[in-house]
Amino acid sequence: MLQGSNKARIARRVIEVLEFFDDRHGEATVMDIVRRYDRPQSSTSELLSSLVELGILYKDPQNRSYRPTPRAAMLGASNQAPIVRDGRLTELMDRLRAQTGLAVALFGMVGVDAQIFDTRSTRDRTQDRITQRTYNGRRERLTHSAVGRLLLSTLSRTRREGIVRRLNADVPGEHMPLADMLALIDTCERQGTTVGEAGFGCRAQVCAALLPAYVVDEPLVIGFVYEPSNRIDVESLARILTSSLAQMVERDDAVLPVKPLIAAA
Repeated sequence: MLQGSNKARIARRVIEVLEFFDDRHGEATVMDIVRRYDRPQSSTSELLSSLVELGILYKDPQNRSYRPTPRAAMLGASNQAPIVRDGRLTELMDRLRAQTGLAVALFGMVGVDAQIFDTRSTRDRTQDRITQRTYNGRRERLTHSAVGRLLLSTLSRTRREGIVRRLNADVPGEHMPLADMLALIDTCERQGTTVGEAGFGCRAQVCAALLPAYVVDEPLVIGFVYEPSNRIDVESLARILTSSLAQMVERDDAVLPVKPLIAAA
């Protein structure tokens, strides 16, 4: 029988495999997974084979590469908010990237961390060098990025203050004064948008906006990730974000009436 720590380790590695696949990586070999996550080759090969048996991955017998099956994409989808379940959020990310050429990321809150849920990479090679560390699954403390502060703004003032105090106590080094940090979070709450450091170990900036609370089950933020330059018009990016979100939410979600069939005798 597996010990608890081993079960957790296996679960983590399964998720890492699924997170590897994005618009940069449509396929993966055993060694791709090994190099990304510094995992043993033998156990990684065994894990990928198990996921093939479960119908989560396809294996190409020619080049020995793996890719997700539709089952992998659909797991859990039926219980998501409509904009996730019907693909509108995915379409929005694709459209924002196509419209601007910039990287686009979807962020969520996991405990006291901000996490990258999904990404669309930039087509600009110079920008890609800056944003390539913002891949799926990466996590960072909520107070360490503009996106994290925007996510914190969705919590009650009592709860957000408690989290900021806790993070300041847990992480050594100098911190922004509590009052200043809370003031930044209050600004995020009023605006519903933010511009600032992207975090996640890269030197990029982010221009991001909250998804309306009434269309998602938990707080989500979508934003552009980019290297600041004279070519980046942040005000235009913010307008594109807010108008695109409004259009997505306003899409007619009415379900067409279905005429029931009369059961055959």
